Amino acid sequence: MPAPRFVGSEVKRLEDPRLLRGEAQYVDDLVLPGLAHAHIVRSLHAHARLAGIDTSGAAAHPGVLLVLTGHDLAGVAAPKPLILAPPGTVNPSRLALATDRVRCVGDPVALVVASARAVARDAADLVGVAYEPLPAVLDPDAAVAPGAPAVWDAAPDNVAYAHAWSTGDVDATFARAHRVVRARFVNPRLAALPLEPRGCLAHWQGGRLTFWTSTQGAHKTRSLLAETLGVPGHLIRVIAPDVGGGFGVKFGLYDEEVLVAVAARRLGRPVKWIETRSESMVATFHGRGQVHTAELAIDADGNFLGLRVEGLGDLGSHLEGFTALPPILCGRLVTGAYRIPAASYATRGVFTHRAPTGPYRGAGRPEASYIIERLADLAARELGMDPVEIRRRNLVRDGDFPFRSPAGLTYDSGRYGATLDRALALLDYGHARQEQERARQAGRLVGIGVSTFVETASTGPSRTGALAGHEYGAVRVEPSGRITVLTGTSPHGQGTATTLAQIAADALGVTPADVTVLHGDTGVVPIGFGTGGSRGASVGGTAVLLAAETVRDKARRVAAHLLEAGEADVELDGGRFHVRGLTARGVTPAEVAAAAHRGQRLPAGMEPGLDATRVYDPPDFTIPFGVYLTLVEVARETGVVRVLRFVGVDDVGTVINPLLLEGQLHGGIAQGIAQALWEEIVYDETGQILTGSLMDYAAPKADVLPAPELDRTVTPTPVNPLGAKGVGEAGCVGAPQAVVNAVVDALAHLGVRHVDMPLRPEKLWAILRG
Repeated sequence: MPAPRFVGSEVKRLEDPRLLRGEAQYVDDLVLPGLAHAHIVRSLHAHARLAGIDTSGAAAHPGVLLVLTGHDLAGVAAPKPLILAPPGTVNPSRLALATDRVRCVGDPVALVVASARAVARDAADLVGVAYEPLPAVLDPDAAVAPGAPAVWDAAPDNVAYAHAWSTGDVDATFARAHRVVRARFVNPRLAALPLEPRGCLAHWQGGRLTFWTSTQGAHKTRSLLAETLGVPGHLIRVIAPDVGGGFGVKFGLYDEEVLVAVAARRLGRPVKWIETRSESMVATFHGRGQVHTAELAIDADGNFLGLRVEGLGDLGSHLEGFTALPPILCGRLVTGAYRIPAASYATRGVFTHRAPTGPYRGAGRPEASYIIERLADLAARELGMDPVEIRRRNLVRDGDFPFRSPAGLTYDSGRYGATLDRALALLDYGHARQEQERARQAGRLVGIGVSTFVETASTGPSRTGALAGHEYGAVRVEPSGRITVLTGTSPHGQGTATTLAQIAADALGVTPADVTVLHGDTGVVPIGFGTGGSRGASVGGTAVLLAAETVRDKARRVAAHLLEAGEADVELDGGRFHVRGLTARGVTPAEVAAAAHRGQRLPAGMEPGLDATRVYDPPDFTIPFGVYLTLVEVARETGVVRVLRFVGVDDVGTVINPLLLEGQLHGGIAQGIAQALWEEIVYDETGQILTGSLMDYAAPKADVLPAPELDRTVTPTPVNPLGAKGVGEAGCVGAPQAVVNAVVDALAHLGVRHVDMPLRPEKLWAILRG
């Protein structure tokens, strides 16, 4: 195979020209003849009994076509299935519209469909709902307290599941430790805030459903719709048009999607629903929402001996497809980048009267990294050690790979020490400490934060994993010589079509501009996982690579036949197949494609055509890693935190496109900093959301974020032939604790040991006032 020409190059996104010209087509851009519009009537209470629903006023409103309540769904739509949950999980039966009780503000109560969106919205106000308010429990700690109101009768203690693991003699390790540091850590609820809220459009024709939806996984949506509606999957086509971001919250099947499909079938005309931003804040599941008590045992030299973590995951009012997953994933990474001989992790997933939670960029990994990195800083402070030195002493060493973690994960490859050294050099750590001391003497509150982190990516093998981790890739050379790639990966802003085009182009001797990538349509791509878990390049890209190499090998045989040469003597170089040593004697890929499709001049026994399909099942996870360092200043007068510098060195294995890599890191780091300093979903004591719009939810703006100083080390993974590990979630995993550690460092000489996220100015101002 020739040396890569495009893999590793900063190829500009092939998707962008169409987007910049305004030619993108999102769900809300779709218009079909006879299109009707849906609006959801939602609960105003966190917990209440439904005493009655009067739909007569709405049904009589001019332009209203249909009004549905929960009782209309009996025998029409089943409860949605879960995608993943541990054995024994309590999953109470629940329809897409409430029937007896509402269990969070925003719970769907009724559906109104009308000829126009505004008509549906107005008619929704005419639906009369009689509520009998009931006591609500809004905090996971309160939910497991004796006598707490039960969210579901099936879970009287509000516990949906318990999950735990333990390695080594944890109790004995803690008993002999020189010191033990302990703390309680809160990862608050967050809103994912994709630029495009959710939306869907359903159209039935001849017993077949075509369903457009803003999703990260069209094939999973199809299978969940099929099971919920009782319709064979081959009669459902799901299309993800342009998708304006997802961050994990657009994977699976929501109530609204079920309702729109049911309404369109009932009416015999297409129905569309588009979520408003305020709806998104209460109806799209939230991220994070975990609380942990953790303790780290250390010896007198700062060696980590044992780790013990117990937690609660706030699952919210009910389980969505992946709601159970993040608290479990947290435990898999809670030992971080370190050698810890004895460790245990226990968590309980707890129902509360708040919106459901689920995966949000990182999905358990940011929570895990936050726990161990805050403990590392506390341990360093306890022993009077530099936070860098205590980390270096405990990092997994180069010779330890592949390294088996206490949680049972295999860390594939790494040079953690080298990555730390590169980050320290980039910041000029020694000089930064000197400057910090000078600033402190001048009365300024300056701190330096350190975060060494690992994360999982790529998903594991289908035969042993909880999910089908494989991915589909097909490569077809058209008679014109143009390349068509089909992928089960479903990008929504990452630039994945560009990276896949780079991979195919290198394999086939063309340019990325010669490649068309098709995705997100179950009528075009037969199977697929979608996008999630930082697996687009490492799994989806590998499937495309293997298919492209199969096509290239056939093309070489065709070229050899055309050139009347031995196959071993033909090589692909400079965009041509030629006889080795005779570059003038060659044929282009387009000429080979034309011959392959014409079928006249092919080797004996070879079928016409030039295409291949591969389904790649990764043998294991990949483990990206990195080091982030931050320099912050806290204003004494206001408590405002200013991030002066943010240095990041990531190792994601082979880099397909450095430009897109930096884009992914910039976005993830911005979200991680925002979690540390500003963002939080807040409810009042009655369960009303107080951060229900972008007027109240503190999403960051560009002028409050630093320009990250980024670099990378490259340690390819042996798990896949590309050597790629994944980068989509790294910024979110590593950034929060880098900022929190820096702020606590700035305040440490004042006796501050820990501050819970978010570190908003009023919180720090109060601390500074004693």
